[in-house]
This record gives sequence, structure tokens and C-alpha cells, in this order.
Amino acid sequence: MQSRSPLDPANIPRHVACIPDGNGRWALLRNGSRIGGHSEGARVFRDLILSASDLGIEWFTVYAFSAENWQRPEIEVRFIASTIERAIYRWLDDCGPRNIRIRWIGRAEMRIPRALRRAIDYATSTTKNNTGMTLTVAYNYSGRNEIVDAIGKIIEDGVSAADLNSELVSRYLYAPDMPDPDLVIRTSGESRISNFLLWQLAYSELVFSPALWPDFTVDHLLDAIHEYQRRDRKFGAVEDGDKRLDTQLR
Repeated sequence: MQSRSPLDPANIPRHVACIPDGNGRWALLRNGSRIGGHSEGARVFRDLILSASDLGIEWFTVYAFSAENWQRPEIEVRFIASTIERAIYRWLDDCGPRNIRIRWIGRAEMRIPRALRRAIDYATSTTKNNTGMTLTVAYNYSGRNEIVDAIGKIIEDGVSAADLNSELVSRYLYAPDMPDPDLVIRTSGESRISNFLLWQLAYSELVFSPALWPDFTVDHLLDAIHEYQRRDRKFGAVEDGDKRLDTQLR
């Protein structure tokens, strides 16, 4: 990695979300089984969690398993679940000293392995009073499903069409207190969001890293934050110079 200037501490993204892609390709490039890449991916994640917490990032969300991932071979699906289960228990060793809270978003369906569900429930209950960074694990998650589920709850509650607005819909999402991501990182060189946080990503900054997830390091995270800090977030507005030009055009 090249030397880099220090990060601007006043411009650290409050919420970083990550799509950790490339585990299978990483393993195949080394003549291994696809599922072996998931173990390596879980191993490197610990350093990223601790570094994100140290940087002052308040929310870190990882896309661990999508609703579409059930279409993968059964042996890979089971291996991913067991890998995440073991990783959650290991993360708990760091959550106390770092005051990290663990949460989960996704559909609570019966097909989620019981051992994994126990690990998730134990982690969320054990860390629920922690006030440091919130680590959100998206498992059996789909952005479209989240919006559909929110609409269903709105209908059940008898909300009238006249009362609908974006703030109300946000209150019906899986984690209504979770701020929209400031920065979304996807690894492996793919340039798509794959049904992840569709509602929340309206104004997120996207960074696509060529690194496969098991090769993604803290240095890559710092590079992504540097890229975030170089960008000018306007949220649909214009700067003063643009306003003057607009006035002249009229």
C-alpha cells in the first residue's frame, strides 16, 4: 500500500456498510474448495470490526447472507451458517472491552439453522446495553423484502395514504433507528449493490474495491474512507457557484 495522509477526524463516516464479495473466487484461485474461502473471509473480518470501532465509526453493517443465497449448493449454505455462528461467538470476546453492540436484520424464517439463531439471539441480548459501535449482521436479508415487509406492517396498522411519507416508511424498516449508510464498500471488483439496503442507500457514497474479500485489509478500509472524504456530498442540492449559474441561465 502507498503512504497516505491522515484521515480527517471531523469527516469519519458515521455508518459504513459492506458487501463482502469474492470468498469463493479467492479459494478457487488457490485451487481450493469454494466454501474454504468463507472461513478466510470470517477470519479477516475481526480486524475490520476493531479498526472501525477505533476510528469512531458508530455503525458497521455487513451483508453476511442474502435471501437469494439460499439458491447456492446446500453444503455451501450450511458451511456459511456454521462459519457465521462461530464468528459471532469469537466477536463477543471483543465486544465487551470495545463496548460494541451486535444486531441482526433479515427475515426470521424457520430455515435459519437453530444453532445460528441461538448465536444471534445470544449475541444481541448479551450486547444490547453496549453503547459503542453497532455491528449489524444482515442474514437472510433482502432489500426488496424489507420494503415489502414495511408496507405490510403499514397496511396492518391502518395507516392512511394521506399520512404516507418517507419518514413514516423508515420507521417500519427492520432497524428504524439505524442511520442511512454514509459509505458502502463492495469488494471483488463487482459494481452492483445486489439487493442490499435499497431504501437506505439513496445518498450513500459507493466504493468498489478490486480486492477479494479474504484479501481485504484495514489498509483497504482506510483507502475507502479516504475516497469517501474526497467526495462532495450534496444530497441533491447545489453549491453557491452552481446557484449563481442557475440564476444567470434563468
